[in-house]
Amino acid sequence: MSPRPSLDADVPSCPGWTLYDLANHLSEGDRFWARIVLNTAPGDERPSKDGLAAPTEPEALITWLADSTEKLLTALSEAGPDRSCWAWWEPLASPHTAAAVARRRVPESLIHTYDAQLACGAPQELPTTEAVDAIEEFLSTVCTVTVPWPGEPATMDYHAAGAGAWRQTVDATGSRFTRLTAAEAVESKPTAAIYGTPSQIALLMYMRIPAGPLRMEGDAHLLQQLQNWG
Repeated sequence: MSPRPSLDADVPSCPGWTLYDLANHLSEGDRFWARIVLNTAPGDERPSKDGLAAPTEPEALITWLADSTEKLLTALSEAGPDRSCWAWWEPLASPHTAAAVARRRVPESLIHTYDAQLACGAPQELPTTEAVDAIEEFLSTVCTVTVPWPGEPATMDYHAAGAGAWRQTVDATGSRFTRLTAAEAVESKPTAAIYGTPSQIALLMYMRIPAGPLRMEGDAHLLQQLQNWG
């Protein structure tokens, strides 16, 4: 059995964080959103966090993490998927509802699990089903905005092998996305396109891996511009 990693271990994908910081962040997030779905409404000021820090003793920390997740699951169940609440994203593709909060927390937890694996020296590929939804949820929640794109209008296509393709369009009205049909994915001529597995595309969107190992077509600078803009 491999020895348990130290909570002081650095997390390479989250500069300045240790494994403890990562665990504290995840538990803090679950408790934060548990209170939000039950106690806020759209348009409220951003709620404050509860200020409670996770325990530093390993066994107590594991229990704390499980309890934090249980608090969120209980709150989501009590609220129901259609309950409105505060959220930081624009309510365009992702509404301000408990269902959207639940969907947001899945890739958040998924990506940070990858971060923890990376810190332990054993990163694993993301599960395909969850990676596919992480791609679309990222485009829905993070990338659908009315903030004007500062450059020339452009389109970026993301191709996840065996799982589908999506197009992000950026222009003076902001950023939006569409899911491409199989024919559109083959015939379309975007400004740039990138190809990888669902796990690779999701990790790329969250800037956990570089674009180098993936196949890129078109304007190679567009992806970096989009990441810098975000």
